[in-house]
Amino acid sequence: MCGIVGYSGPHNSVGPIIEGLSRLEYRGYDSAGICLKINGELQILKKEGKLENLKELITGQKPTSHTGIGHTRWATHGAVTTDNAHPHGNDLYAVVHNGIIENAAALKKDLMLEGFGFKSQTDSEVFLVLLTKFHKLGLSTLQSISRAFSTITGNSAFVIMEKASDKLYAVKRSAPLVVGENKELREAFVSSDPFALVGFAPKIYFPQDGVICEGVPTAGDVSLNFYELDLSPSSRYKFQTNSMALDATSKGPYEHYMLKEIHEQASLIDKLAAYYIKNEGRKVLDGLSGFSSDEWHVTACGTAWHAGLVIKNFFEQINRQRATVDIASEFRYRNPILRNKEIGLFISQSGETADTLACQELCKENGIPTYAIVNVEGSTLFRNADKNFLIHAGVEIGVASTKAFTLMALTGYLMSRAMEKTLDDPSLFGEMKLLSARIADLCANSEPIRAVAELIYTKKGFIFTGRGKYFPIAFEGALKLKEIAYVHAEGYAAGELKHGPIALIDENLVNIAIVGPELLEKTVSNVEEVKARRGLIVVVGPKDNSELEDLADAYIGLDFEGLPNLSPLYVNVALQFLAYHIAKLKGTDIDKPRNLAKSVTVE
Repeated sequence: MCGIVGYSGPHNSVGPIIEGLSRLEYRGYDSAGICLKINGELQILKKEGKLENLKELITGQKPTSHTGIGHTRWATHGAVTTDNAHPHGNDLYAVVHNGIIENAAALKKDLMLEGFGFKSQTDSEVFLVLLTKFHKLGLSTLQSISRAFSTITGNSAFVIMEKASDKLYAVKRSAPLVVGENKELREAFVSSDPFALVGFAPKIYFPQDGVICEGVPTAGDVSLNFYELDLSPSSRYKFQTNSMALDATSKGPYEHYMLKEIHEQASLIDKLAAYYIKNEGRKVLDGLSGFSSDEWHVTACGTAWHAGLVIKNFFEQINRQRATVDIASEFRYRNPILRNKEIGLFISQSGETADTLACQELCKENGIPTYAIVNVEGSTLFRNADKNFLIHAGVEIGVASTKAFTLMALTGYLMSRAMEKTLDDPSLFGEMKLLSARIADLCANSEPIRAVAELIYTKKGFIFTGRGKYFPIAFEGALKLKEIAYVHAEGYAAGELKHGPIALIDENLVNIAIVGPELLEKTVSNVEEVKARRGLIVVVGPKDNSELEDLADAYIGLDFEGLPNLSPLYVNVALQFLAYHIAKLKGTDIDKPRNLAKSVTVE
C-alpha cells in the first residue's frame, strides 16, 4: 500500500527518495509528496495523482536537501486531494504514515477542543498534532513520539523528521517498516519496503512493533539507534544484508510486468521443484515427513485465499487431513475454535497483509503453531511464523498476482507430498517438470487465447465456472479479469448456477466454463444449461474434444494428460492470458489497476 522512503546524509536526499518511491509505484497510490529540510526549514511539496506530478514540482524548484521523507498515498481517510497527500507538517515536525489510526476521530475532537487546528481530512495528521502537543509540554522528540504512539490505536507505521536536527525517526505496529544504513557514505534510510533501498543501504534492519528507530548522521559516521517505548535501548530488531537485485524489476522485452510474470512461471516452477526436492529446501520439507494435524486453519486474502482453496484439496485428497480455508478479514471475528494439534497456515505474497497478520497473532495467542507460505523473506509474516515455506517467486511487480499464485499453490502441494512421504517419488518431479513445459508451450502459443479475447472483450458480464479442483480456479480467473479489465466477473462452482446465478444469463453474458477430464459429464450439463438460455460459452477444456468444441462459441483446448494433481494451475495460466488480452483490448492500466494496492497493509 502506501510507499515510504526517508533519507538523511551528506548528499542530496531528493534523488534516493524519488528513486525509492518510483520503485514502490507498483504497490498502488493516488498522490505523492516529499518534505525536505532546506536552510533549516521544513519544506513540503505534494500533489495528487501520479509521481510524475511531484517530479514536475521538484524539477521546477531544483531543491537541495540533506534530509527528507517521501510518500505515495493510497487514500483511506479523506478524499484524493493535495491537502490530504503526505507528508503532513508544521513548523516543528513532518510525518508520513502507512496504516490507520482507529481512534483518530475521538482524538481529533479532543485536540480541536484544546485549540489545535488541522489542515487535512486524514487520520495521519492526528499523529502530527499529538507530537506537537507533547513537544510543547516540554517533552523531547523521542518522548513525544513515544507518548503519541502510545495514545493511538490501530496498525500503523510512521516516519518523522524534525526541524531541530537531521535525524530520522520511525516506529510501527503491525505495518511494514525497514531502516538501513550505508556506513561508507554516512547515510541513513527508512522505508516501507526493502526494495526501495536496494543499491542504497547495504545493511537493513527490521524493527519489531513498538520499537522507535533513530537514524543519526554525523560528520564522520552514521548510527542507527533503537529504543523501547520507555526509551530504554532495544535489541528487538532483525538485521540482514540487502541482497535483492534491481534487474528483477526490468520488463525486458515484455510490454507489461504482468505479461513478463506470466512468462516467468515455467522457469520458476523448475527452480521451486529443484529447491525443495533436490537442494537446500529439502530439509525444510523433510520436517513434515509423516506429519499430521487434526485441522489446518488456512487463512489468506484475495489471490492467496484462492491458492489456499487449492491447497485444501491437496491436504484433504492426498493426506486425508481436514483443512478449513478462511478469508482473513473474517477469520478472527467469527471467534474460531482453535485446539491443540491444529495448525494455522497463513498465505501471503508480501507477508505484510494486515488481516492475515492479525489472524496469525490470534492463533499464536491461542497456542497453536503458525506456518507461513510467503514470498518475502524477512517480512512480518515470515518473522512471526514458527515455520516458513518460501515460494521463491522473486519480486512481483504487477498488482494482479500471477506467478505468486502458482508458486503458493505448488508450495502447498510440496508440503502435502512431504507429509505423504513421497518427495522421492519420481512422478512428483516429473509432474512439476511437465507442468513447467505445458506452461512454457502456452506462453509460446497464446495467440488462440488472444483471438478468444477479441470475441468477448466488449461484453459487460462474465461468469467463471468449474467443478471439483477447478472450482477455485473459477474464483481466481474471475478475480484477474475484474482486477485489470474493470468488468463484472464472478466465479462459481458450476453446480451452483441453477441455485441463483442462472437468472443473470442472456446473450450479453459470457460463461467461461472450465471443463476438466474429471466430472466431465456433469460439468457439460451445466454448460448446456447456459447454452439453452443464449449465454455466450467459452470452454477451457481438453484439446481435441469435438463434443465440447461443438457446444462452445469459443474453445481453449489444453492438454490435461500427465497432470493428475496440477492441471488446475495449468488452466489458471490460460485464464491469466485471457484476462491480460481482454484488458489490453480495453486499454486499461494493466500493471497498476485503479483503486488497487499490491500490499494491503490496512484492515
